[in-house]
Amino acid sequence: MFDFDALAQAIGRQTVLCIGDLMVDEFVYGEVSRISPEAPAPVIAAQRSETNIGGAGNVARNIASLGGRCIFTGLIGEDEVGVKLAVTLQQEPGIESVLVHDPARPTTRKVRFVSEHFSTHMLRADWELAQPAAGEIEQKLIDAVLPNIARADIVLLSDYAKGVLTARVIRNVIDAAKRLGKRVIVDPKSANLAIYRGATLLTPNRKEFAEATRSRADSEASIAEAARDAMYLADCEAMLVTQSEHGMTLVTRQGEAIHVPALPVKVRDVSGAGDTVAAALALALAAGADWETALRVANAAAAVAVGKKGTATVTTAELRRKILPHASLAAEEKIAASDVLDAHLAEWRAQGLRVGFTNGCFDILHPGHVKVLTAARGACDRLVVGLNSDASVRRLKGEGRPVQDERARAEVLAALEAVDLVVVFEEDTPIKLIGQIRPSVLVKGGDYTREQVVGHEIVEAHGGEVLLVDILEGHSTTSLVKRAREGQA
Repeated sequence: MFDFDALAQAIGRQTVLCIGDLMVDEFVYGEVSRISPEAPAPVIAAQRSETNIGGAGNVARNIASLGGRCIFTGLIGEDEVGVKLAVTLQQEPGIESVLVHDPARPTTRKVRFVSEHFSTHMLRADWELAQPAAGEIEQKLIDAVLPNIARADIVLLSDYAKGVLTARVIRNVIDAAKRLGKRVIVDPKSANLAIYRGATLLTPNRKEFAEATRSRADSEASIAEAARDAMYLADCEAMLVTQSEHGMTLVTRQGEAIHVPALPVKVRDVSGAGDTVAAALALALAAGADWETALRVANAAAAVAVGKKGTATVTTAELRRKILPHASLAAEEKIAASDVLDAHLAEWRAQGLRVGFTNGCFDILHPGHVKVLTAARGACDRLVVGLNSDASVRRLKGEGRPVQDERARAEVLAALEAVDLVVVFEEDTPIKLIGQIRPSVLVKGGDYTREQVVGHEIVEAHGGEVLLVDILEGHSTTSLVKRAREGQA
């Protein structure tokens, strides 16, 4: 097992230059109500829709969500979709976009109609011009990319065969990157792998690999055999063949083939999973990971992505939970940032669970704390604990407090069986957090009255209740700290 946290920190210092076909992915979700007698085809009653940055743009989004920085170059048309796409990209943190406009083509747009209940794609409608960019546009793409290669730690080409990665663009980028000592990863679309000659790593899926090598590619052995000839043709160091539910096989020039099985996961949508794999590979390799480590990181990232709906991104925290053994995550997975709290709440409420809340500094955990937490958990199905940040504790308790920093306090709380989630808040009171959670039960120690409990109005307005738990006399963090500093037993 590699040191994931060290790798994640290194990933956060990497910059990836990504070039490829940018598009808009739209998902229309609904229930299939009947079969059309005219087609016949399913009739889907639309209930909601989502619009995401897709194609190579989704690679860029995954690079950013995993903690890296992305310099992105793509092609858009001079249309309303292109304008919206450019604005959205500019607002994406961690992405610096350098877009080329082509008035002769529409911005690529894909609309998928999906059965909400079965997560089944019923139909996809595309608006695109899938032909190589004209010579003038080609040159603009090359001029946009080449000055940025020196700023990047690694280069990634995401080819969807929509016109950006022409043979001339590919050649210019790979040759320039090699001159500067930069590795190049290619997610290829062309069956002629020779056009990617000189790249470091190619990542075709099984179907693309079989067509390019005219092989069955139906086993680890057959993939390894065909990959060696393909690597010679493409003059690359390694070939990674992704095989959906059958995992991934990596073949390098010097080593044996390495196969990793797909991690067990409930697949909800495979759209964009290849984008996530490419992003994770690029960041891991740029951060200094060896081939096998990068492969396992990419495999885990893919497992997270296919468990989500639509064109999804993966975070470092999600990747960590997927890679590390469950025992290592017993406390870690219960510490959540407020921006991901809603996902937990939605999942619990969808299951009809009763959510409870309590809060405090919990500087030195003592029996009084344990009594309140245990009583709180007994009054609900899932207990969220709001924890004052270090700055908040200092404002409330004065200098010299807290004794333990917020991370240590959060880990101790999360290790308790009674606690389901710990959320650190920066304010002096948890009123904002209570408003976000809207718990069914709000729990505090009996040294408060109902009117003194912060957030009681919010909870009661939503039909919840306030529960006061009798405190244990003689137990307080303040007295413990004072006795310790005075050298008393």
